Amino acid sequence: MKSAGIVALVISLASVAGSGQQKTATGPAGSAHPAMTETPATEQVSNSGYTIGASDVLNVTVWREPTLSGQILVRPDGMISMALLGDVQASGLTPSQLGDQIETKLKKFYQDPKVTVVVMQIHSKLVFLIGEVNKKGPVDMTAGMTLLEAISSAGGLTDFANQKKIYVLRNQESGGQLKIPVHYKDALKGNSDFNLVLRPGDTIVVP
Repeated sequence: MKSAGIVALVISLASVAGSGQQKTATGPAGSAHPAMTETPATEQVSNSGYTIGASDVLNVTVWREPTLSGQILVRPDGMISMALLGDVQASGLTPSQLGDQIETKLKKFYQDPKVTVVVMQIHSKLVFLIGEVNKKGPVDMTAGMTLLEAISSAGGLTDFANQKKIYVLRNQESGGQLKIPVHYKDALKGNSDFNLVLRPGDTIVVP
């Protein structure tokens, strides 16, 4: 009988140990281990084509120089401030052009510096919403912002909005404005062809 009791005790202890190991691996409520949890994605802008503007937030990475790397706000005068370099003109340049400029300036201090610039947040580009939306006025653009995203940022349409007559006014390089009809209901159904990708300065009119 004593042997049977000892065997039962050993089995019980093994079961408890196994349960404890499982909890440690999965974490509270079955969540993933912190080291395996993905970092929330930060929206970034392609280095090609985008022109940096005031109030944009940049991530500047200088290879092997963490003290020179980090997120930097573009000041209202279009400049950024960096250690060693002081003020650097950023507004009006693409991220690639700014990276090249910083590399050139750093060559006074380092041999063959490598610099990467990524736009993390856009605040210099605006779209405007007028009419039957809950929050009229300017909205900060995000990279690739669509019509539905802009309307959502404005709190959505009011109960009096005429969804069939929404349109976008877009400034043209030659002067004047282009009126673009909006297929709002089709966009809501998930048809990306009708979910217009906006440009800086666009005005969404909701009658």
